[in-house]
Amino acid sequence: MRYIDLHAHLDGSITVPIAKKLAKMQSIPLPDDEQLKNLIVAPENCKSLNDFLKCFSFPLSLLQTEKSVSEAVNLVLCEMQNEGVVYAEIMFAPQLHTQNGISQENIVLSAIEGLKKAPICANLLLCLMRGNGNESENRETLRLAEKHLVRNGGVTGINLAGAEALYPTQNYTDILNEAKKRGIPMSVHAGEADGAQSVKTAIDTGAARIGHGVRAYEDEEVLCLIKEKGITLEMCPTSNKITKAVADMKNYPFMKYLDMGIKVTINTDDKAIENTTTAREFEYMEKNFSLSRKQKTKVLENAVNSAFTTDEVKEKLKKLIVSE
Repeated sequence: MRYIDLHAHLDGSITVPIAKKLAKMQSIPLPDDEQLKNLIVAPENCKSLNDFLKCFSFPLSLLQTEKSVSEAVNLVLCEMQNEGVVYAEIMFAPQLHTQNGISQENIVLSAIEGLKKAPICANLLLCLMRGNGNESENRETLRLAEKHLVRNGGVTGINLAGAEALYPTQNYTDILNEAKKRGIPMSVHAGEADGAQSVKTAIDTGAARIGHGVRAYEDEEVLCLIKEKGITLEMCPTSNKITKAVADMKNYPFMKYLDMGIKVTINTDDKAIENTTTAREFEYMEKNFSLSRKQKTKVLENAVNSAFTTDEVKEKLKKLIVSE
């Protein structure tokens, strides 16, 4: 099959082969392959989202130059192409790539350059970050998202990411409302480490898509709101399993959402850290939840219709999906 991935973090997609290329390019010494894998792939005993987020330190250390960011975007999309992906939206937080004094804008411009070299159609989402003392950095990210916003082939939206339970979505309503006023397409991580109210807050501030949304099932009124407003859920089964977003995957609500007519999609989140691909995510849903061929197609159509891109690109993608 051909796949769409709307929820993929750049730093979480730096596989061992990509890490080696980025390190060689920057003359950064690396440990042996086994140790390197341990630095990249999340441990099986990961206890929570907060524990999971610690896995990003190493890949981020390889992404602190303009050239490394540009090359990483290209290499990740090359791998995705080999894995059957025909369209992807790559998320990254420019403020996390400025440790060497490079401006957020230069990081964004570098990512756009990497996009231009990529073998598949793809776009970029700039992430605002949950945290303390980074309000000015988030404001700068929002400014850059508006400045460089295009319909396709560059920055096509923003996201709010980070430790949701520690820094509730409610704390970011002002900046999210500002993004809405500026007409920037928006996705928000919500309903992953925090409950259904987090999802409602994200929707109320203008999010067209929700990253994960797993815990929306905790409030039937929120589920009705999602369906009524046509909100898309960017669900990531392996990620949700690893981070314990759902205590027991037997109760994973994906099929309930799909049966309700909610626009669910299947994505990788962090394919390197989770050691997965989009194809494996679909296979997981088929094996464990009997996702049918017809349902797979519906999920992919949801992704195409919800992509932050042009109608022309969507029509091309629909033809690719239907031709399978």
